[in-house]
Amino acid sequence: MGISININEKVFKQIHGNSLVYNACWEDPRCDRNLLSINDKSRIVMLTSAGCNALDYLLDDPAEVHCVDINPRQNALLHLKTSLLEAGDHSDLFDFFGKGVSQQAADIFQERLRMNMPEEYSVLYWERNMGFFNGKGLRKSFYWHGSSGTVAWIIRQWIMSRPEAARLTYKLFESKTIAEQEHWYDRLEPLFLNRFVQWLVRQHLIQSMLGVPKSQQYLAATLFPDGLAGYIRQCLRHVFTRLPLTDNYFWKLYFFGHYTPECCPNYLKPEHFGVLRERCRRIDTYTGTLIDFLRNNPGSYTHFILLDHQDWLAARRRPALDEEWKLILENAAPGARVLFRTAAFHPDFLPGFVQQNVRFDSAAAARSQASDRVGTYAGTWVGEI
Repeated sequence: MGISININEKVFKQIHGNSLVYNACWEDPRCDRNLLSINDKSRIVMLTSAGCNALDYLLDDPAEVHCVDINPRQNALLHLKTSLLEAGDHSDLFDFFGKGVSQQAADIFQERLRMNMPEEYSVLYWERNMGFFNGKGLRKSFYWHGSSGTVAWIIRQWIMSRPEAARLTYKLFESKTIAEQEHWYDRLEPLFLNRFVQWLVRQHLIQSMLGVPKSQQYLAATLFPDGLAGYIRQCLRHVFTRLPLTDNYFWKLYFFGHYTPECCPNYLKPEHFGVLRERCRRIDTYTGTLIDFLRNNPGSYTHFILLDHQDWLAARRRPALDEEWKLILENAAPGARVLFRTAAFHPDFLPGFVQQNVRFDSAAAARSQASDRVGTYAGTWVGEI
């Protein structure tokens, strides 16, 4: 058992230590902004992920956004986006991150973007990997690169190799009503979630490539009699049969490999380009843990956005979980809000002193959870300190 755990941890660390994991954020910022009440006095501390949501929060005019990630590639991705906002135009930005393909990517990077990169690591990373955007090879979109993008590409190839599954998937995404979605998904589900796919998604390597550590896999698997496959089945059924897909840019992206002007994150919409160009310097990045950031940058912060990071610490790193929350409480402005998602229905794993000092709004979180277009977490929690 101990050997198995060590191997699993090594696999996860190897992928996260050597890869761009998230090429797009997998949390719905529309839900977040409804829960967070960001304003011009907000000082936000958040995990970077792919940087999409940090840019989305800028539309609420916060004073500061501090993006923290232990993986420098995630910060490099955000730096590429802010460089395009500062030195490119909207068509450049949409080619790179809307279409996922820019034939002039290497030239644009060398001529206009590299001098706007705030860190040398980001310059070196994109000098090596600008080919993600050239549209060549088997994986023609940026969104089929990185470890999570690779898994999306593999699953898409599997779907496209089965004509009936491919036809039903296209019909599903073309649906205009919930009733249509339910009609097509009922037919697609048994073809898609067959024994092979259920076996595939249970594999630790695949879950690690998607950024899901063993501790989070365990939390999800314990919720249903058929384990992780049952968890995934419920998540997909909720998204595809209860929520409209017309504006669900999350799931469409990983099937089609690109966004459309009508269905994309806010940072890619032309009406927001000028505002984001003006405000993107309010974002700064820190490569390291959240604990390191709060130790080295003490302050009075109004928002802490932790994504699903708590699940990572809960099972295997309890002392780090305790220390992180102590630092959050020490650096929180009065009434500061904390937002996180979890694969558990209830955050029973939080330290006792958190329950005493943070008032969680379970009703608001439940409303947000019900309308979340991603739908892959069992719980969304927002608390006021």
